[in-house]
Amino acid sequence: MKKYIVTIAATICFGLSAALASNGGGEETKLMKSSFERDFSNVKEVTWDIQKEYAKAKFTLNNQIMYAYYKPSGELMAVVRYMLTDHLPIDLQMQLKKNYTGYWVSDLFELAADNQTSYYLSLENGEETIVLQSSGMNQWTVYKRTRKVVM
Repeated sequence: MKKYIVTIAATICFGLSAALASNGGGEETKLMKSSFERDFSNVKEVTWDIQKEYAKAKFTLNNQIMYAYYKPSGELMAVVRYMLTDHLPIDLQMQLKKNYTGYWVSDLFELAADNQTSYYLSLENGEETIVLQSSGMNQWTVYKRTRKVVM
């Protein structure tokens, strides 16, 4: 009977320890969440994905879903938001219309990091996928080009 009680007690203790650890009870997690609360007040629907090297907070701000990435030290690394092409700077929109008429947009996001904003855009056609990165607010450069395999 004693062994049975000890086994149950150990199971409960280990279960509680695991639950507390997975709930982000560590000091690094507290630093990241505290920094987030300082950086983004009045946000809605915050969810966290805590990894060893970083944490990602998904939240809603001004009716837009955004992501903030933090180092374990609490330092903000980047903020990302997905967007539509009509929200791009006009020069970038004009270049797309001029140089990529046979492509459709499959993904677009804005990345703010190190006091700079960049845009990443995935374009596709029947033969290839091109990922463009903005250089400033008026120029695209090819970040990656991948040929599609035709079967």
